[in-house]
Amino acid sequence: SSSGGNRRSYGGLTDDEDIKIMLKGTSFWKVKNYQPQKQRLFRLLEDGMSIWFETRFKKAHSKHIFSILHVESVREGYQSEGLRKFGGSFAEEQCFTIVFRGKRKNLDLAARTGTEAQQWVRGLTKLMARCPTWIHGILHEADKNKDNKMSFKEIKNMLRIVNIDMNDIYAYQLFKECDKSNNDRLEESEIEEFCTRLMKRPELEDIFHHYSGEDCVLSAEELQEFLHDQGEEASLQQAQHIIQTYELNEKARQHSLMMLDGFTMYLLSSAGNILNQAHAGIYQDMSQPLCHYFISSSHNTYLTDNQIGGASSTEAYVRALMKGCRCVELDCWEGSNGEPIIYHGHTLTSKILFRDVIESIRDHAFKHSSYPVILSLENHCGLEQQSTMAHHLKTILGDMLLIQPLDGDLSKQLPSPEQLKGKILVKGKKLSENKTDPRVYLISNREEEMQEEEDQRAKDIVQISRELSDVVVYCRAVPFQSLSDALLHQKPTEMSSFSERKARKLIKDSGNFFVRYNTRYLSRIYPLGLKMNSSNYNPQEMWNVGCQIVALNFQTPGAEMDLNDGRFLVNGRCGYVLKPAFLCNNQSNFDPKVPIHRSGQHPVVLTIKVITAQQLPKLNKEKSSSIVDPFVRIEIHGIPADCCKKQTEYRLNNGFNPCWNEILMFQIQVPDLALVRFVVEDYDTTSSNDFVGQFTLPLPSIREGYRHIHLLSKDGTSLSPATLFVHVRCRKM
Repeated sequence: SSSGGNRRSYGGLTDDEDIKIMLKGTSFWKVKNYQPQKQRLFRLLEDGMSIWFETRFKKAHSKHIFSILHVESVREGYQSEGLRKFGGSFAEEQCFTIVFRGKRKNLDLAARTGTEAQQWVRGLTKLMARCPTWIHGILHEADKNKDNKMSFKEIKNMLRIVNIDMNDIYAYQLFKECDKSNNDRLEESEIEEFCTRLMKRPELEDIFHHYSGEDCVLSAEELQEFLHDQGEEASLQQAQHIIQTYELNEKARQHSLMMLDGFTMYLLSSAGNILNQAHAGIYQDMSQPLCHYFISSSHNTYLTDNQIGGASSTEAYVRALMKGCRCVELDCWEGSNGEPIIYHGHTLTSKILFRDVIESIRDHAFKHSSYPVILSLENHCGLEQQSTMAHHLKTILGDMLLIQPLDGDLSKQLPSPEQLKGKILVKGKKLSENKTDPRVYLISNREEEMQEEEDQRAKDIVQISRELSDVVVYCRAVPFQSLSDALLHQKPTEMSSFSERKARKLIKDSGNFFVRYNTRYLSRIYPLGLKMNSSNYNPQEMWNVGCQIVALNFQTPGAEMDLNDGRFLVNGRCGYVLKPAFLCNNQSNFDPKVPIHRSGQHPVVLTIKVITAQQLPKLNKEKSSSIVDPFVRIEIHGIPADCCKKQTEYRLNNGFNPCWNEILMFQIQVPDLALVRFVVEDYDTTSSNDFVGQFTLPLPSIREGYRHIHLLSKDGTSLSPATLFVHVRCRKM
């Protein structure tokens, strides 16, 4: 009967609540630019494999259908370039992206509520999990003569497309086992069987059978035992809830049982992620002074490319703010028609209006995070255009701009991120209070700074306008003389900037004093200006001594930005992360060079078994013969004594399901500062290894047990469905 056919194609999902919603249909906004489009209806068709939706083009309606087979992954929140750019008018939980295989563009959608978005994300994920769906689309591509039968040659071609160069003997053996009709061709059900065997995850089956025993189904009690071994305190109710959430088979769900498919779904979900989900939201105390937090900070924010000839763009500010950046830089110069402009002085970078940048900041400052934003002004304007800058700041930002101390008293410690929610602070130079006229402000211009500052001008005297001075409250830029001088005389509302070279010298010569300095005052570190390609320094060195505003070129992807993303991945990605207690105590003995004074630190042994990887991307999609030879490197970034890298052997010609089962061990003295970076590279005998994917997170936010790591690309976007599967143990020494 036809209903039986439908039931079969859902794979037992007909009674699933999410699937029922999808069958009814839901209206979504298609997010394509800053203006939300009209809502469109999306509906799952009866075959359980196709999504129907309507589009309007110049008043004409047309209906479109796409197959679940062509969906590569579904991403929640702002996990696409499009949503990061244009999704700001919707809350993150309302948004999701459907990523297609091949050249088809992503579909960025926003629902009316977070619940509706969740229903579709879950529903699509279940439909995709019911069969190795994506392989079907590839089978179609590999079936050269379109007879729906696959010769061994066509099967080999398919394997190459999915990044697996299987041993011929093994592949042929699998082919013959599935060729039940014995005619050297695989037909419909035989192809299905081949794919099912190919998609097997023996390592997950072993874990599942270890806990499920003879009957090959997990009871809630058995799942609870597994969770306990994972290091999770789980009640029987929690185990039952997991079964209700992830089990795909209705009958099994009714009896509170979990099958292998459901167990796999659970381990691949955020609940099975290596990142502690309790740390994904805001979990830290946000009521301490600003100087007690690491603050996500950008240098040359206006650039989209390198700093010599790259384009300046307001879009770069939007991108940084939507990534959780809380301190942006504005390089301000004299413009024509009395309007200040922003660009990289004395270079060929394009120019943008100061006013346009402030409007972009107003529109996006608090879309991603409600905690304060600091505008770091590099002011090269004359008095008149400085007054224009102050005017734009006040009129465009309105109440967002902080122009008065919160309680009228500036002598006390800095206010907290919580107290400054929704506020924009200006960092800049300030006139002394007892003068009414603009005064000449002498800039300390020692020789070392002169060599380093990219655009040091010959004149070292700048005048400050009273109006611009007045908008600076808590971040008054002052020249730095010495640590001993600053610890005696600096006010909490004053801060200095240090080049990376100057900061390194202070760390080397007086690490502990620099730690104490950073418990009281904000310090901003910036990259050397002589680097033509906007390259970054290692931010970890600066965090080790408690520097808060460690400014990086957000437009330059690489290991340094991976560390920054990893540092600010936690605490709701809000851009503020509380420093460890020993970096907040102004009597601290801590010095990263000599971690003998551990200040309450417990050294740990971190043991990671790298088990397998799944569906690593092909690096050269044009060549079907190009298959990765992957290996995994684990890097520890922390105090100098903890920095360490270890890697597995490489696996020849398998990016589809390589297996290592190798154990890598690390001893870590100061775990509270350490970041762990997982990197997958393609081994190359003749040239340097190619980057495949990575994921970085703070050591205290890692969960123990069997965990999946969802890999990210070079620019930090999801590489779904590419994952690493590992087992983690972290024990005190």
